[in-house]
Amino acid sequence: MKNHDNINNPEFWESRYNSRETGWDLGQATPVFEEISQKIKPGRICILGCGNGYDAMLFSRKGFDVTAVDFAPTPIRNIKKAAKKQSLNISTVQDDIFNLSSKYKNSFDYIVEQTCFCAIDPLKRLQYSCLAYDILKTGGQLIGLWMPLDKDIKDGGPPFGVEEKEVKHLFSKNWIIKEDRFPSKSIEPRKGREKLIIFQKS
Repeated sequence: MKNHDNINNPEFWESRYNSRETGWDLGQATPVFEEISQKIKPGRICILGCGNGYDAMLFSRKGFDVTAVDFAPTPIRNIKKAAKKQSLNISTVQDDIFNLSSKYKNSFDYIVEQTCFCAIDPLKRLQYSCLAYDILKTGGQLIGLWMPLDKDIKDGGPPFGVEEKEVKHLFSKNWIIKEDRFPSKSIEPRKGREKLIIFQKS
């Protein structure tokens, strides 16, 4: 597997925003999360790898206490500007997600995952599962759209390929699967390529 030092630095992601190489950006809130936001009770929610913050703003409008985290400065600036314009109260953190464990231990009712897990160094996936466990409250939920399921991890990235069995193995100890399905609300290019799996911290 190729050296992934570049993706472990914020400069790499900032350069992607500056060159507009942001294929993960939908330009709007994720339809699957729009549906979920109407079903779950508002609480404290963390959006990992939040990008330009469309989902963060969606959940904020629904009454959630939102913390939006991204490695690069540009998306964080964009969220702050958009949130101010819409009079939304969103806490923003520009940092490596793996620095959250100590400051936000047992803090969140929910974590939202989409295109963050597949963007990190694959060698850090176990660390990702530990991070999620650390920052969620007992009974808290990791709401994940896991993708791309149709890409082999050996093909490199980002995004790096994701296997359903690997995800379920990483979250097998001290987690319960609350929901597991291919969502009907997936955008057309991602249908069959992403799966909604919601894990609950036990």
